[in-house]
Amino acid sequence: MRLNKTRARKNTEEWTIIMASDFWLIAGLGNPGSKYEGTRHNMGWLALDSLMEQEKFTLPKLRFKAWTGIFEKDGNKILVMKPQTYMNLSGESVGEAARFYKVPADHVVVISDDVSLPVGKLRIRKGGSAGGHNGLKNIIAHLGTDQFPRIKVGVGMPEHPDHEMIDWVIGKPKGDEAKL
Repeated sequence: MRLNKTRARKNTEEWTIIMASDFWLIAGLGNPGSKYEGTRHNMGWLALDSLMEQEKFTLPKLRFKAWTGIFEKDGNKILVMKPQTYMNLSGESVGEAARFYKVPADHVVVISDDVSLPVGKLRIRKGGSAGGHNGLKNIIAHLGTDQFPRIKVGVGMPEHPDHEMIDWVIGKPKGDEAKL
């Protein structure tokens, strides 16, 4: 639980109690910079872009090493963030925000790419291992648990076995893959 001070009217203050269970954090993972814009590794950001367009909100503040914004949905306050730390250090941003707002791990939702899923397929999990994803590994380390919900967006595997995985995930989808 935390206290939230707001201005009710000129020269008056109103204190409200926000229970941690009413506050959520959604982090879409990606890499900053034009070099990574639209790449498979930025599927978390692309998913947030769709949510922001649908719900009509923006991420106007740079806090916790992330672009952030808060919107309300069904009585819940939701901190939405796009960490700017690069994928492998996403936990620095997510962990800092979760500690600041006292958000329990089961209210931290992470959206990331997943090469083990076919292109466009979604997998939602309550928790579990990082599955080789370095961004998730870092978040697990900073939250101190792997028990946080995640939404994995399938980006598929390279067709050729000699294709370097890093080149695949920082590559841009083409053809039918790009339409999804």
